[in-house]
Amino acid sequence: LFFLYTRRRMKDLLGGNHSSLTEFILLGFSQNKEINVMLFNVFLFLYLITLLGNGLIITLIRMDSRLHTPMYFFLSVLSIMDMGYVTTTVPQMLVHLVCKKKTISYIGCVAQMYIFLMLGITESWLFAIMAYDRYVAICHPLRYKVIMSPLLCGSMVAFCGFWGISCALIYTVSAMILPYCGPNEINHFFCEVPAVLKLACADTSLNDQVDFILGFILLLVPLSLIIIVYINIFAAILRIRSAQGRLKAFSTCTSHITVVTMFSIPCMVMYMRPGSESSPEEDKKLALFYNIISAFLNPIIYSLRNKDVKRAFLKKIWFRKVIQVTFHLI
Repeated sequence: LFFLYTRRRMKDLLGGNHSSLTEFILLGFSQNKEINVMLFNVFLFLYLITLLGNGLIITLIRMDSRLHTPMYFFLSVLSIMDMGYVTTTVPQMLVHLVCKKKTISYIGCVAQMYIFLMLGITESWLFAIMAYDRYVAICHPLRYKVIMSPLLCGSMVAFCGFWGISCALIYTVSAMILPYCGPNEINHFFCEVPAVLKLACADTSLNDQVDFILGFILLLVPLSLIIIVYINIFAAILRIRSAQGRLKAFSTCTSHITVVTMFSIPCMVMYMRPGSESSPEEDKKLALFYNIISAFLNPIIYSLRNKDVKRAFLKKIWFRKVIQVTFHLI
């Protein structure tokens, strides 16, 4: 379907039906300066805390040898993805909130769309891999280190990256191969596929089909795998005799379930519904949730509910204080 679609669009382009736009205007949230200044402060705070929180998790996992396990390896990869995810959109959004010029070049729009999709798709499959890691840890604890070998962990992350790179390319090409001849105002705060498609000077019904099929593969399939995995995990937890053991096993999964829910549901609503049924303001709210809010909350959820991360953090603070007191005494 994708290749037939691309072939048809290429014929249109060769026939002269090509894009004449060299840049787009991102309308953002509001034209009111006071509201934009307030939004600038809020989003700057969220962005900096997101970078600080995820950067802290990566640092702790790297520095503390007790965190050198598959679970924390995947968590560090998730933190890296989240930092890249928000950096793809937020810095430009902050500039547009305080500047009159809100343009982005055609090439810049394509690049932003591709990188955003690549990171988002990779993260979607990474959640499924993290669920499998919890399944092995709870259902096969004695074989955990043997099954979740460094080679397997690296291969699974590479698999997620492959899906992200290849499927983001299909999404981006299917959207940007359409002719765009004006207007050039995107009612969004970044170049996201559903918002850009509304400016196309051609029928986008085939794009809706491609988006639905890819959305099914990239969102529903990993989410279905996660549900199947957790059904097996909960069945194993119920077989644990002690209430304390059941609570401990369940607590290792709650953070992951929360993060998956915050990310997957808004993404499915955004990418699996027909473009004609979407509204710009609703799309912005959904994008804020799975792009900024989710990345902001991830390190908070994992650190607050994770004793190992909190212990590693307190250990580094205590060690630093000891060093400072020693140097002071010397």
